[in-house]
Amino acid sequence: MSLALDLLLVGLRHVVRPRLRRAHGPLEARRAFDRAAAVTFRAPPFLCRIKDRAGLDRIHCGPRLHGKIILYFHGGGYVAGGPHTHAAMLGQLSGLSQLEVCAPAYPLAPEHPFPAAFEGAVASWEHLMAAGYAPSDVVLGGDSAGGGLALALLSYLCHAATPPAAAFAMSPWCDLSLSGDSLQGNAERDPLLPAERIRELVGYILPEGADDADPRVSPLFAEFPTCPPVLLQYSETEILFDDCRRMAERLRGFDADVLERRHPRAPHVWHLFQGWVPEARQSLREIADFARAAFAAR
Repeated sequence: MSLALDLLLVGLRHVVRPRLRRAHGPLEARRAFDRAAAVTFRAPPFLCRIKDRAGLDRIHCGPRLHGKIILYFHGGGYVAGGPHTHAAMLGQLSGLSQLEVCAPAYPLAPEHPFPAAFEGAVASWEHLMAAGYAPSDVVLGGDSAGGGLALALLSYLCHAATPPAAAFAMSPWCDLSLSGDSLQGNAERDPLLPAERIRELVGYILPEGADDADPRVSPLFAEFPTCPPVLLQYSETEILFDDCRRMAERLRGFDADVLERRHPRAPHVWHLFQGWVPEARQSLREIADFARAAFAAR
């Protein structure tokens, strides 16, 4: 493990996690994430970010393969983040894969509670189909809450018999019923996420009476008939470790080809720190190779 990653873990544990513990609600957390992304995440040279006719961000960096695309859903606990917070990382992924990335700004809670994010994800997929892409021209991806959203959309598309070429998820949040043992077992080990506030977060996302095991928000309980290959990357110290581990088992139960990559100590969605820690670039390179291989297999 690199010295840069060691230093990052110290900073997250002693600076960022205490601030998340003290944040006064989702709007403050959203503003803090925006500020941190603007000064911390390092964009690669020649990053290009534009909006298409539907208002979806299109991100690329360098030459790209025509007619193939990654549809990516950002993380932020369904209450924060956007294409702007993730553009630097997605630019790096685009450069490594030579694929364009479409990054929707899906509706955020608490202003837009469940199922608004899922409906936004479906609308983004339908926009790409209307723009001339076939399902086999698209790889789904996402991180944290966005990783769960990508997997929920994957289930929807599998049921519709229009699965994408493949899907990947970085540290996905797959279970809003909060049944994973690692929420307690890794509460002190996780250098970033404060486990004691996650139930409060669920309360902002789900309206009163909503089912926290609904597959549209908790894909751990979804079905995945005729599932394409899936890559899951996550850390063994995360409070979401059991979400990810059980998600891999769930997918394999539907005969999916699942590639798991567990890091022993990296923080939640360490990929965002590309440009600072070599482990982030290495993991993005693996995703890039996975996406290109999925298209080559078609």
